[in-house]
Amino acid sequence: MYKELIENPTAHCVSEPQLDLFSYTEENNLKEDFKIISTKNNVEFESLGKNTLIGNGNCVDYLKFIESSSVDLILTDPPYNLGNFMHNRNTNLVKMRENQFAYAGWDNLSQEDWEKEMDIFFRESSRVLKKSGTLLLFMSLIKIETIIKLASKYKFYYKTTGIWHKTNPMPRNMNIHFVNSTEAWVYFVYNDTSGTFNNNGKMEHDFIETSLTTSKEKRFGKHPTQKPTKIISHFIKLLSNKNDVVLDPFMGSGTTGVCSRKMNRKFIGIDLDEKYYELSKIRMLNE
Repeated sequence: MYKELIENPTAHCVSEPQLDLFSYTEENNLKEDFKIISTKNNVEFESLGKNTLIGNGNCVDYLKFIESSSVDLILTDPPYNLGNFMHNRNTNLVKMRENQFAYAGWDNLSQEDWEKEMDIFFRESSRVLKKSGTLLLFMSLIKIETIIKLASKYKFYYKTTGIWHKTNPMPRNMNIHFVNSTEAWVYFVYNDTSGTFNNNGKMEHDFIETSLTTSKEKRFGKHPTQKPTKIISHFIKLLSNKNDVVLDPFMGSGTTGVCSRKMNRKFIGIDLDEKYYELSKIRMLNE
């Protein structure tokens, strides 16, 4: 049965500058259909059950409201900021990127402005993560050096850069150059050299192969950079434990939330775009 949120959930207004969201829900016996509204930060989290809280707005504003040292894993896919890069290239991919990434306010910034935004993201991520907590993000290969440099300012210990290989990529321009079939992911641990790693004695490679997101996972709507549940659930299982708090500040279509809920993790999600925020809610309630 298709589920929707109750239109007018109970509102809980709080004046604290920061809040441990799930401690608050437990202390006040909140189970479902409620909102937590910060009167100081002008942000609003709504519930999808007692273990999922999501917000629609700029992640920097929302991160500032989350209590320090309250998150176990940040798993996210921020904008790669390739909009201007593609504009300056005489290729037929320009229009495609304009169509797909026009929604992403961070995708057409100058390099300087993008680095400033990402610097704030890393600063706030370091604050909300617990010691030995994990940050794993997807990123364009040409931005990896910048990402590592920014993260290192805030005590993120760089572990590795891995590759996601798409086994069925779009065969664009296959007769004139190499088909783009990979994306990178970067793995950090906060303020420590190692964190949760549930490999059960098995070797885990930094090269992961899956197909692109299936049509079944897109049945409620499409997102241009949607990741398949197979790769997201792989990272959640490996890098967190049951009842841990997983945070995705660039929630997109909500795949991290879908997987976290199925795997008995608590989830906090944030997205700037209202259209994709609504898609995330529908997916998390119905998958």
